[in-house]
Amino acid sequence: MVQFSRICFRKYGNFVDNLRMYVQGGNGGMGLPRLGGQGGNGGDVWVVASKNMTLRRVKDKYPKKRFTGTVGANSSVRSLKGERGEDKEIFAPVGVTVTTDDGRVLGDLNALGDRVLVAKGGHGGSPYTAFKPTKGDFQHIRLDLKLIADLGLVGFPNAGKSSVLTAISNATPQIGSYAFTTLKPEIGKLMYKDHKQISVADLPGLIEGAHINKGMGHKFLKHVERTKQLLFVVDVCGFQLASKTPFRSAFGAVQLLTKELELYNEELTSKPALLVVNKMDLPEAEDKLAQLQEQLQNPEEFSDLLPDNMIPKNYMTFGHVVPVSASTGFGIEHLKSCIRKSLDEDEATATKAIHHDRLQALRQHSQKHL
Repeated sequence: MVQFSRICFRKYGNFVDNLRMYVQGGNGGMGLPRLGGQGGNGGDVWVVASKNMTLRRVKDKYPKKRFTGTVGANSSVRSLKGERGEDKEIFAPVGVTVTTDDGRVLGDLNALGDRVLVAKGGHGGSPYTAFKPTKGDFQHIRLDLKLIADLGLVGFPNAGKSSVLTAISNATPQIGSYAFTTLKPEIGKLMYKDHKQISVADLPGLIEGAHINKGMGHKFLKHVERTKQLLFVVDVCGFQLASKTPFRSAFGAVQLLTKELELYNEELTSKPALLVVNKMDLPEAEDKLAQLQEQLQNPEEFSDLLPDNMIPKNYMTFGHVVPVSASTGFGIEHLKSCIRKSLDEDEATATKAIHHDRLQALRQHSQKHL
């Protein structure tokens, strides 16, 4: 049996799971010494969990990524106690951890409306400070999308996701021959000889129409957002969800999965992804794999095989395409090595980006003090 693996080093697209920004509380207002007047405190800066937000939207809306609270009002004859400065709110998605640049956790956004204080405003001038105000706190912070796993398994019912997870990891998900096998996220751990551990999540079953919340739709797709990479799993011989739904080839399944992700959040299709072609022990599997290989290399040429509503704006590029048989064990070790390679490349790219950010910050700091 021929083993096929295609490697494409893909550029990172629109998906943003980490954002660095500068925050500064507003300065306090001046006090009024001759009348004992007190200046207003500066406004604070908060990160607030909000509906329909992504880190990409935050980045696009605030390209400078600088957030400052309003300065407190000075004390005056007309108003001895100056008004407090307005707070600045940074709206972010649920599922974000807010940290300082050195990794100290400031708080988590676990539910809509959760708030994390990231920069406190300065105090207004008062008799205790010789009527001089203080400056607001300032620092660089990071918003990190909390991950439930390194990899998220994406596939339609009966593609064999649970079987693949069992074959590559220590997980023991409930497996059955009925349409909705996965009842809740199951996390498996891949163990490597050098003690490296990689977590893989088999997520609640995806069905056609998930983006409009059919089945477990949104619940599944929200989990997908919180994985570093995607692991598509398709049946090499295709599938039919029910007698009333059309048959989908392996190529059709890949594009329909891509379309469901795209319709929910277009950014998801820019995540690094691998494709597992399962059930290679079935008759005609090798011929079907060769056909799929040709279709994936030039998907635009085969778009006429798909209904118009199944054609994605952008076809997924898979770093590795790996044929396996979860039931016989064929290709499983190769799959594990491909997963490791893909995540190691991802980590190296992320580390390089962090070092670049820190170097830029140091340069800006040095220029200010010249």
